[in-house]
Amino acid sequence: MPQMSAPPLAIVIVNYRTADYVIRCVNSLASERDTAGPFEVIVVDGGSGDGSAQRLADHFSAQPWRDWVSVLPLEINGGFGWANNQAMLRLLQRPQPPEFIHLLNPDTVVEPGGIKALLAVISANPQLGGVCSRLLEPDGELAGSAFRFPSPGREFVRGCGMAKLGALLGVTPTVVERSDPGPADWLTGASVMFRAEALCQTGLFDDGFFLYFEEVELMYRMGRAGWALWFVPASRIVHIAGAATGVASGGQVAVRPQPVYRYEARRRYFMLTGGWAGLMTANFGWLFGRAIAFMLRPVRGKRRDAIPREFAMTLRHSFWPSKRDSSRSIARWDEPPGRAPAWMGE
Repeated sequence: MPQMSAPPLAIVIVNYRTADYVIRCVNSLASERDTAGPFEVIVVDGGSGDGSAQRLADHFSAQPWRDWVSVLPLEINGGFGWANNQAMLRLLQRPQPPEFIHLLNPDTVVEPGGIKALLAVISANPQLGGVCSRLLEPDGELAGSAFRFPSPGREFVRGCGMAKLGALLGVTPTVVERSDPGPADWLTGASVMFRAEALCQTGLFDDGFFLYFEEVELMYRMGRAGWALWFVPASRIVHIAGAATGVASGGQVAVRPQPVYRYEARRRYFMLTGGWAGLMTANFGWLFGRAIAFMLRPVRGKRRDAIPREFAMTLRHSFWPSKRDSSRSIARWDEPPGRAPAWMGE
C-alpha cells in the first residue's frame, strides 16, 4: 500500500460530451480551494470524440486554472467506473498520493463549503471509507443521495410503487434521509469522497459495469471489508441528472425509458453480491410488486409507469445472466492504467 502524504485531496471529473458542464462545475470549485485547502482537479475525457478533450485542455491550460486543473484524454468510452479508475490509478501510484479522492459528476455545481464539509467529516473519522454530499435538483428540491442496498423487499416496493405498503410490511425505505452526518449502505456517485486507504484495500471500480450500479458494488465491498460510509447533508451539490447519459431522474424519469445497460448492470450487481438465487429473488420480488400494482388498478386508477417499458425490459434483460456477470473485474490500485474494461470483452 502506498504511503499517504500531501497533497491531501484530488477531485476527479469524468467528461463525456459535456464540456460546458465541466467548465461550470470547475468554476464552482475555485472558491472551495480557499476554504477547504489546496486540491487538484483531474478532468478525464472518456473518448468523447466531439472535440471536448481539446477544448477542455485549451481552457484549463490558461490561468487561473493551469496550476490545479489537468485534463486526461482517453481513447475509448469505457464507462463511468473505468474512466474514474484511470485517474485514480495514476493518483494512487504517485510517490505522494492523495489521502482522499473525490469523484464529482460534470453536471454538478458545488455550493459554498461543500468540499470543506466532506473533508471535515472524513478526516475526523478514520473508520470512514467514503462520504457523500446532499444532492439538490436544479429547482432546489432534495434528491436521493444516500441509500440502503437493493433487496428483494425493496424490489417488491419498487415494483408496486407503494411505499406505505412497504412500511406496513416492515421494508425499510431505499433512500436514507437525515439532517446530520451518519451512515448509509451506499452513497451517490455524483459527489462521493473516498479514503485512498479504503480504495487500496478493497480495489477500485469493477469495470465489468459500463454505467449504473458500479458504485453500489464498490461500496458493498467496502462495507464487507469493515469500512463505514456516511452521508453528509451539510455538503450541498446541485445536480442536473442525466446530462451525459440522457437518462433523467426525478420528474423527468417518467417520460424517458432506461437503456439496456442499466438492466444489465442491475443483473450483474445481484449476481456478484447474491449469486443466481439473489438475482432471481430480487426479480420475483419486483414482479410480485408489479402484479399487486396491476391488480389494484381498479382501485387506484390508471397510472403512468414510473419507467416506460420497464416490465418488458426486466423480463428480457434481467433473467438470463451471462458467465461474465459472475466474474469480477476489480482494478487494483497498483495495476498499470489502460487495461480495457471487462464489459468490452468477448
